Amino acid sequence: MHPKNTGEDALPDLKAIAGREIEAILISHAHQDHIGTLPVVMRRFPRARVFMTEATAEVGSVLLHNSVNVMTRQREEIGEMSYPLFTHRETDKASERWRWCALRQRVSIAGERAPQREKDALTFEFFEAGHVLGSAGILVRAEGQTVFYSGDVNFDDQTIMQAAIFPEENIDVLIMECTRGDHAKAAGWTRPGEEQRFAEALVNAFDRGACVLVPVFALGKTQEVLAMLYKFRRQSRMFSEEFPIYIGGLSSKFTDIYDRRAQMARRQLPRLQLIREVAPFILNDETVRDAPLRPGRVYALSSGMMIPKTLSNVFARRLIENPRHSIFFVGYASPQSPAGLLREAGTGGEVALDPDKPPQRVRCNIEQFQFSAHATREALIEYAKKISPRKIVLVHGDPPAVEWMRATLSAELPDSEVIVPEPGVEMEL
Repeated sequence: MHPKNTGEDALPDLKAIAGREIEAILISHAHQDHIGTLPVVMRRFPRARVFMTEATAEVGSVLLHNSVNVMTRQREEIGEMSYPLFTHRETDKASERWRWCALRQRVSIAGERAPQREKDALTFEFFEAGHVLGSAGILVRAEGQTVFYSGDVNFDDQTIMQAAIFPEENIDVLIMECTRGDHAKAAGWTRPGEEQRFAEALVNAFDRGACVLVPVFALGKTQEVLAMLYKFRRQSRMFSEEFPIYIGGLSSKFTDIYDRRAQMARRQLPRLQLIREVAPFILNDETVRDAPLRPGRVYALSSGMMIPKTLSNVFARRLIENPRHSIFFVGYASPQSPAGLLREAGTGGEVALDPDKPPQRVRCNIEQFQFSAHATREALIEYAKKISPRKIVLVHGDPPAVEWMRATLSAELPDSEVIVPEPGVEMEL
C-alpha cells in the first residue's frame, strides 16, 4: 500500500497481471508498503497460495486489522468513500489461508517441502533479512535457474535484530532494494557510536527541560528504540532517574509480539521483555492531544514518516514552535513526507505538517541519527559483487537512490546486466 496515497491510488497497479492465473504470492515482511493491500490481491486472485514466515503472519494480521480501523476513520475524516478497501472479516478469512514457512527450507508452490535433488522444480526458500521481525529474502529456483529477491534487508546488527544471512553463490538474477542508495555511509559510523551520540543528545535535551519526540515506525523502529532506551536507563552515570517513555497503541501490540517471540527469533538481547522492563506508557488518538509536554520524557510515536493524523504528526504540531523541545529523527523518511519536509526545513524554517492546517515556524531543536533498518548502499554493492549475478534488477528506492545504485553497479560489475524496471511492463528474466 502506498504510504502517502489514499483510496484506489494507494493500491498497486494490478492491471498488468489482470486475467492471469496467479499461483503463489510470496511475502517478504509485514510493513504496510509490502503487505498493506494483501486482502485485495487475494480477493482478485482467489486461487493463489500465500506464503510468509510465521512471525510475519502474526505481525501482518495485527497490521491489517489496524489498517481497517484507519481506513474506516478516514472515510469519515477525508470523505474517501472507497474505504475501507477490505474489512475485519475479510482480513480474518485471508489470514486463515496464509501458509507459514520456516527459514532455510525449500518449499514447492503447492506448499510442500521440496526435495533438494529436484533441480528443475519450481521452489522457493526464505532467508533471514535482518530488517524487522519475520523479514526474509526469497530465493526462487526453477528450470535450473535462481532468482533472489532481497526484500528489505540489513547487513548490520541492530539493537535487537541481527544482520541478514543471505545466500552467496549461484544466483542468476538478483532483485535488490535501493532505499539508502542516495546516502553514503558516514565516515567512522558505528552503531555503538551512534547509540552513544543519541544518549548524549537525550541528556542535553533533558538538561534544558525538553521533552523529545522520536518519530518511529510502529513495527521495527519502535522496538529498536525501546531497546536502546532500556540500555540508556541502565547507564545510571548518564541518567539520574528512569525517564518516562510513551508509545502508541499499535506499537504496543507489535512490541508484545516481539516479546513473545524473543526466545524464538535470532536476535540480540533475547531475554529482554520490552513491555515489562521498559514499561512504556500507551497513548492513543485522543490522549496524544492532551498529553502534557513535560520535560525529561521521550515520546517514541508512529508514524516514522509523520503522515497526517498519525500520533507523531499530531504531537509534532504541538511542539515544533517551542524552542525548548526536540525532535530526534532516527531513520528513513521519504523526502515528500511530512517528516522529510520537516527535516529539510530545519530549525528556523516553515513547514505544513498537515495540509489541512496552516504552516508553522520550526523553532524546536531538530537532530538526526542513523539507525536505519535498511542496508547501507555500500553493503548492497558489496553483496552484489560477492554473488556477481548475470542480471540485477533494482527496486524499492527513490529515483536518485536507484540511479546511484545503477551507475555504481554498472561500473563495478561490467559483466552483469543492471536493470531499472518500468512499472507495469513485463520483463523477461
